[in-house]
Amino acid sequence: MRHPLAPLCALAGAALLASGCSPGSSPAAGEQQGASAAAASAVAAKAPAEVGADELGQVPVLMYHQLTAKPASVYDRTPADFRAELERLAREKYVPVTARDFQTGHIDIPAGTHPVVLTFDDSTNSQVSLDASGNPAKDSAIAILAETAKKHPGFKPVATFFVNADAFSATGPAKALKWLKEHGHEIGNHTDRHPNLGSLDPTGAAKAIVGGQQAIVKAAPGTKVTSLALPFGSMPKPPEVAARGTGYRNDGVYLVGANPSVSPFAKTFAPGAIPRIRSAGPKDADAEFGSSRWLDKLADGKNWYVSDGDPNTVSFPRASQDNVAPSFAKRARPY
Repeated sequence: MRHPLAPLCALAGAALLASGCSPGSSPAAGEQQGASAAAASAVAAKAPAEVGADELGQVPVLMYHQLTAKPASVYDRTPADFRAELERLAREKYVPVTARDFQTGHIDIPAGTHPVVLTFDDSTNSQVSLDASGNPAKDSAIAILAETAKKHPGFKPVATFFVNADAFSATGPAKALKWLKEHGHEIGNHTDRHPNLGSLDPTGAAKAIVGGQQAIVKAAPGTKVTSLALPFGSMPKPPEVAARGTGYRNDGVYLVGANPSVSPFAKTFAPGAIPRIRSAGPKDADAEFGSSRWLDKLADGKNWYVSDGDPNTVSFPRASQDNVAPSFAKRARPY
């Protein structure tokens, strides 16, 4: 929008073996192994508390459009602004994950770190531009992402690019989308021609979504598209059209939004309407809804997502037990 598990049963099986249930174990050995297993379990139980894990906390899904030396819109940021924001995220132990992984709960980041989803709308040339050698052009979003990751090895240079037809025209859709796929980025749908889906009938809205998906697959055959960003943040009627239709299925639908998202493991998570935060400086227009102010609020540590380091469990303070979505109850690890 430019314009506005290691399975739990396997763990249980390992515990049984450690407790002396394997063939040929002597009673003494079994007791010793059982004590070791109990000790290991106690250590593991303390781990989430040691890092203050809270995987029911809030996650910033940041929204970018164009990088330019002379911003002409609240949706524009300078390359220096973008670089500074990524530096801040790295310092504050954020680790980027794609929208695809976020919306499905596949969050695999180190203990004590926080997920952040970097999303780019409109497929502007300032986001993805390759030079004659096929390398990211200076001050493009992908170049700055790579620079930040090189400086901060724990900061993954991955993002989700919500594209329209004729994406990244200066480089060419085929070349640009192929590069994104090869470098671990997600390609999401932003419709074919960026219409206001809320102003269209269901057939027209579905056609625009299908058109965007077809343009992606044509440019990059084999691409599986499962994420959609709504142009102008406008939801079609009925809303279900955004998520499902003939020829497409989106596991996550993204708004323009003005606040962080709840955790994908929370009861209140709504994959059909995921809010995003516009990248903005602390004194920009509507700054109270922008990234600088929200990152300040999250940095107080009271309500942000903190990973336990295990992608197969969902750890959180016991007081939040009732907030876990039923579909993730078996992975819950309250402490």
